[in-house]
Amino acid sequence: MNAVLHNDRLLRALLRQPVDVTPIWLMRQAGRYLPEYRAARARAGSFMALCQIPDWACEITLQPLARFPLDAAILFSDILTVPDAMGLGLSFSDGEGPRFARPLRSAADIARLAVPDPEVELRYVLDAVRLIRRELDGCVPLIGFSGSPWTLATYMVEGSSSKDYARIKALLYDQPSVLHCLLDTVARAVTVYLNGQIAAGAQAVMVFDTWGGILAPRAYREFSLAYLAQIVAGLTREAEQRRVPIILFTKGGGAWLEDLAATGCDAVGVDWTVDLGEARRRIGSRVALQGNLDPAVLYAAPERIRAQAAQVLADFGTGPGHIFNLGHGIQPGVDPDRVGALVAAVHELSRSRQPDRGT
Repeated sequence: MNAVLHNDRLLRALLRQPVDVTPIWLMRQAGRYLPEYRAARARAGSFMALCQIPDWACEITLQPLARFPLDAAILFSDILTVPDAMGLGLSFSDGEGPRFARPLRSAADIARLAVPDPEVELRYVLDAVRLIRRELDGCVPLIGFSGSPWTLATYMVEGSSSKDYARIKALLYDQPSVLHCLLDTVARAVTVYLNGQIAAGAQAVMVFDTWGGILAPRAYREFSLAYLAQIVAGLTREAEQRRVPIILFTKGGGAWLEDLAATGCDAVGVDWTVDLGEARRRIGSRVALQGNLDPAVLYAAPERIRAQAAQVLADFGTGPGHIFNLGHGIQPGVDPDRVGALVAAVHELSRSRQPDRGT
């Protein structure tokens, strides 16, 4: 696990250190848009098998790196592994998304929840991390991740994806103390889970707050942000003689960038609804920024992709602290060649922008 890291651009950029080119990795860089992923899923028989069998998770994690000169690998898993380990019974149906067999329907259900031991109930994830690190052999760093407490709680209470979040919002406004009990338990579970990933070899970690943007400002700060800060405070910050950077991302969270930066994280993810230059002006030099190309750009012709990548780079400006990414995940219908065009464009266009090391 202590192999020399041959490409540390991502880790350097996350810590706002100089890099030769802007590093790029992509949310959902391993997924359904790749024919090799679809073939592997057909062989494995299910999405859950891909997640729960370390050899499969390793193979899927490495697939995009075989195609593209990306600057990081991200663990192939799912954000809902933690509530599944709490006994809620996760399954996936084609075309319907995730579903829990035993969603939380009462305060008593919530009170019974226990924090899973990552080396027991989530051992398959940590074994995958260890295997991926060995197979990467120092090529690029490995990112571990989890869903945020608020996002996990929405699925745990709703029981599946939702259009109106009626159950979780009713709980928020009707029984806030019960929801806080749930969020605290999940935050403690996420903290030990991410620390387990770090101990197993993850070199950076990211918390996905996918549904934070559905909250009103006061509710966001109380029911999402506070628990993100709790996780940041509890995470291992150094391993293998290196800083372990922490990335926080709230989809639809442009109104709260300053609050996210104040949690103590190392980087804030920005979705495509926020001007990256404005985000940098608001946050200043406190943290790095990750993002923020509209994922739909990947449906366009390569020359259009290049132009849009150039605009994102120009919006950020010169100096350290930018990790190029999409504003959310790659869509399943994207042509892999378009992803290759984006990666090449970012590396080529950013090379001339790096000598200026100002902020």
